[in-house]
Amino acid sequence: MNRTFLTIYSICILFYTASCQQPHKKQQASGPQPDMEFVPLASVAKQRYAAEAQAYCEKYLNDNVFSGAVLVAKNGEIVYEQYSGFKDYRNKTTVTPETPFHLASVSKTFTGMAIMRLWEQGRIGLEDSVQQYFPSFPYHGITVRMLLSHRSGLPNYLYVLETYWNKKVKATNQDVINYLIQFQPPRQQWPNRNFHYSNTNYILLASILEKVTGIGFPQYMRDSVFVPLGMHHTFVFSIADTASYVPTYSWNWREYGMDHLDCTYGDKNIYSTVRDMLLWDKAMYQHTFVKRATMDTALVPQSNERKSMHNYGLGWRLFQNTTDSVVYHNGKWHGSNTVFCRLVQDTATIIVLGNRLNRNIYASRRMAAIFSGKSEENVLEE
Repeated sequence: MNRTFLTIYSICILFYTASCQQPHKKQQASGPQPDMEFVPLASVAKQRYAAEAQAYCEKYLNDNVFSGAVLVAKNGEIVYEQYSGFKDYRNKTTVTPETPFHLASVSKTFTGMAIMRLWEQGRIGLEDSVQQYFPSFPYHGITVRMLLSHRSGLPNYLYVLETYWNKKVKATNQDVINYLIQFQPPRQQWPNRNFHYSNTNYILLASILEKVTGIGFPQYMRDSVFVPLGMHHTFVFSIADTASYVPTYSWNWREYGMDHLDCTYGDKNIYSTVRDMLLWDKAMYQHTFVKRATMDTALVPQSNERKSMHNYGLGWRLFQNTTDSVVYHNGKWHGSNTVFCRLVQDTATIIVLGNRLNRNIYASRRMAAIFSGKSEENVLEE
């Protein structure tokens, strides 16, 4: 009995020792693997891009008028960064690479691509009606695709809540949906007639995501988007975060305080840094969040009633002419002005995030001349 016990004990010790000596397997990253590699930049080219970006920022986004962060990248490499002004003007806390900014409507790129990923996974249909998720929703004939492309004709909740909503109460997504069901403000137009930008569309998309996944939008985005992509300074602000609210500012540093519309999400309220936004950009180029075919679907122009260089896909603004293809989104909310501009032809990106009202931010697309070598006078839509 004792000899048998010792033999079994010895075998167990050997197995335990061997297992401890085995190297740990590297955890596999979730999502598709990169399907392209960026071409490294020559140092001379990198220096030239940096000098030209700096010259532009010194002229239009200098420390006297700009508070925020600028990042310019080419082939996935940072060629220029700038951090100016104050995160908190009252306490004179300066902006750093780790300072998150309210993305405003640039948040829609995340909401849109999260929906596209669920579509890729077969968990949602682009032609699904809103009533499949909210049966009592009173506006019929609207699909997920129409929400993504701003072709639903729904009224913009930012304006219609002004009529009956108690402005001392901070509205949530569900509050907005309940308000639309109860008061049924008139449509802006019939569904799928033409493009009509409405933040209500992306409130609904975030709420549909919650219905499909059974997970709150802030948690889903953290666990399924931000953490897997290494975006450690990016988060969704919600009504649970009001105690940590950081104000934005007018041009003269007057604070914008919280109001009754500051706790809805999907259309806005994602906060991020310029470096985290570069990770998001690289995930789009390398198709590590969604597959190439899904990304291609998101970038198909959806509003073609009249010929124009400007259009909207599924979560992205589009500018296309005979020589250029720009995929972008801008944002504005209180003092936040944001630009996320992807120059597809040049594999280059311009990211500007500001927390002090400054319309010069929207002219940042002119920095595209750094890469194209030609004057860029076409203004991208805010």
